[in-house]
Amino acid sequence: MKRRHLLVLAPATLAAVAADMSSAAPEPSPTIRRAIPRSGESLPVIGMGSWLTFDVGTDLAQQAQRRRVLQRFFAAGGGMIDSSPMYGRSQWLLGELLPSVPHEGKLVAATKVWTPFDRLGEGQLEQALALWHLARFDVLLVHNLLNWRGHLKLLRRWKEQGRVRYIGVSTSHGRRHDDVMQLIRSEPLDLIQITYNLADTSAEPVMNLAAERGLAVVINRPFDGGDLFQAVRGRPLPGWASEIACANWAQVFLKWVVSHPAVTCAIPATRQPGHMDENMGAGHGPLPDAALRQKMQSMLGRL
Repeated sequence: MKRRHLLVLAPATLAAVAADMSSAAPEPSPTIRRAIPRSGESLPVIGMGSWLTFDVGTDLAQQAQRRRVLQRFFAAGGGMIDSSPMYGRSQWLLGELLPSVPHEGKLVAATKVWTPFDRLGEGQLEQALALWHLARFDVLLVHNLLNWRGHLKLLRRWKEQGRVRYIGVSTSHGRRHDDVMQLIRSEPLDLIQITYNLADTSAEPVMNLAAERGLAVVINRPFDGGDLFQAVRGRPLPGWASEIACANWAQVFLKWVVSHPAVTCAIPATRQPGHMDENMGAGHGPLPDAALRQKMQSMLGRL
C-alpha cells in the first residue's frame, strides 16, 4: 500500500503550511539512540533496510532517487544500513551511491552471509566488502540461520581478525524463534535481527531473552511489509498521536516498535525520499509508555 493514499491535504491545510514556512522552523529534538550492550556504543533507533527498495540496476533516474533517500537518511541522523547478498543488486548500489553522499562517521554497515555451503561463505563476504567499498563491516549476520553452524565459525574468525565488529544471526516473518533462543543461550553473539511489528508480536520472548543476555536487537519488517498501512487506510491519526509527536502513521508504527525496551534499532525500507523523512521523524520526540503501547496494540486489533 502506497503511503500517499493515506493522507489528502485540504486547501486550507496547504495554505497553513505555506504560512508556516515563512517563520523559522523549531530546532529538532535530539535523535533517540540506544546502546549496543556488548560495547556501550549507541545507535540511532531508526536505521534503514534495503530489501527490494535498493535492488536497482543502471536506470539513472532510479539511482538518483535512491541517492536522495540516502541523503535524507544521513541528514536526519541515520546510522545503520542493512543489506544482504539475497537482496539482488542492493549491495552494489549502496557501494556506488555512498561515496557521493556525506556520511562521515555515521554509517553502521550491516550485511549477511547467505549460502548453504561453508566454502562459499568467505568469498561471499569478501565480495560484499568489495561491493560496499569498505575495509571492514560493523555488523555481519547469518541470514535466516542458513548453515549457521558453519558460518558462525567464519564470523567469529573475521571478528578476531578485526574485519567485523559485531556478529549474530537473523530471521524474519516470525520463523524459527526456538532456534534463535537456543543460539542466544549457547553462542557468543552480539546481535540478533528479527521481525516485530504491531501485527506480529511473536518475537517478544526472543527479544526479551536477547536483552537479558546482553545482545542488541535489530527489528526488520516494522511495517509488516506495508500491510499496516493497508489496515489504517483512510483513517485519521488518533488523538494520542500528538502526545508522542507522531505526524503520520509510519511514525506511529515505528515508535511503537522502538519503544520496546529490548529494541536497539528498527530498519524500515523505502524507495521514496518523502517516506524516509517520515521514518526518520520517529527517531525524535517522546516514545509511548507501557500503557500507551498497549492502547496502540489494542487499537490495531480492532481494525
